[in-house]
Amino acid sequence: MSDQAPTAAHRRHDPDARQFASDNYAGVHPEVLAALATANGGHAVSYGEDPYTGHLQELMSGLFGADVAAYPVFNGTGANVFALQAMTDRWGAVICAETAHINCDEGGAPEQVAGLKLHAVATPDGKLTPELVDRQAWGMDTEHRAMPQVVSITQATELGTLYTPDEVKALADHVHGLGLKLHMDGARLANAAAALGVPVREFTSDAGVDVLSFGATKNGALGAEAVVLMDPSQVSHPLHLRKLSMQLASKMRFLSVQFEALLSDGLWLRLAGQANAMAQRLADGVAAVDGVEILYPVEANAVFARLPHDVSRRLQERHRFYFWDEAAGDVRWMCSFDTTEADVDAFVAALREEISR
Repeated sequence: MSDQAPTAAHRRHDPDARQFASDNYAGVHPEVLAALATANGGHAVSYGEDPYTGHLQELMSGLFGADVAAYPVFNGTGANVFALQAMTDRWGAVICAETAHINCDEGGAPEQVAGLKLHAVATPDGKLTPELVDRQAWGMDTEHRAMPQVVSITQATELGTLYTPDEVKALADHVHGLGLKLHMDGARLANAAAALGVPVREFTSDAGVDVLSFGATKNGALGAEAVVLMDPSQVSHPLHLRKLSMQLASKMRFLSVQFEALLSDGLWLRLAGQANAMAQRLADGVAAVDGVEILYPVEANAVFARLPHDVSRRLQERHRFYFWDEAAGDVRWMCSFDTTEADVDAFVAALREEISR
């Protein structure tokens, strides 16, 4: 076996190919890679005592308020499990939308790892409202039901829709009035911020969110998320909880520096804005094709559509994407920070060809 370092000739994928299956398919933004290389020289203190993690606290304070505390973690599921554990007692439960990632796509981790009960609520668009929360916000005084203690919302939602700042505040006020706390799963927080066009604190800390899972992996990072406590005094032993959740990085500088690169000079918003714009272009293109129905408002970087099953199957042979509800013929198309107009136009052209067959 050769001792030579890998070169372009050793690539096992086409670096020019882009798909519409997931924003996790995208690579790492060059500025993030450069930041990782900068953080790579020499030795730095481990487990978060490095200068990059120290600077991350300053960056997060600038976004959400002076008193917040940020804890870098490896992935979104870990961020959510850590965050929800920090907000609940051993007998606690979490109210969420049926479509929530914690309910559908985390392999039972909130239940198995955090020991939580999830009280799921059906929603028409992936969004909770005070009225929908009330369907599950009961039984706090009976030992026969897991006690609701937290409401978890997703921004942007799993259906690609957005909460406005006023909607988050109305939820937070209602939730707090019930004696509960509000968690936000921000796996696509950047897409929401770019689409809403307001400072991120307007729909997080200022609106009453108690704990935030701040995602970066879907927006140009190699693999970095953070749990942000808006009022750290309300959480006992967060450092121990992160360790118990298996989310303590020894070489934490490499997580923190990715956020530093993304948050510097608004890069995170520009990348998310590109993904959002391409989703809108895709929605506009496919909406003009007979036989295609757009299912939900396109407000971030996701497009949900219904089309004939056989068309989807043939199209999947040319472009990878997933069924959302195969029985109904519903599919999901995701755009990424590196999706181009040419990528979108080629996909729309392929769809037209398959529809016409």
